[in-house]
Amino acid sequence: MTRMVKCLKLGVEAEGLVSVPFPGPKGQFIYDNVSQEAWKEWMKMQTMIINEQRLASFDPKAKKLLEEEREKFLFSGNFEMPEGYVPQKG
Repeated sequence: MTRMVKCLKLGVEAEGLVSVPFPGPKGQFIYDNVSQEAWKEWMKMQTMIINEQRLASFDPKAKKLLEEEREKFLFSGNFEMPEGYVPQKG
């Protein structure tokens, strides 16, 4: 049976994550309150941030930046696209 959550990002009841995305209280909070759809959106956005800002995933400053951006994107609503981002024309 599918696990449902009240997604804080989307504001709807939706299918929850299959597993905790990373260890610790914040990972558990995300597991309990973020849908698969919202998490997939975040993963795409995280990839874009890493690419646009040329971040090294092992750099502690990059990790801190990604944590802050994840909080904005999923929970606070004041997320902004990375500086210099130009949407692809399709």
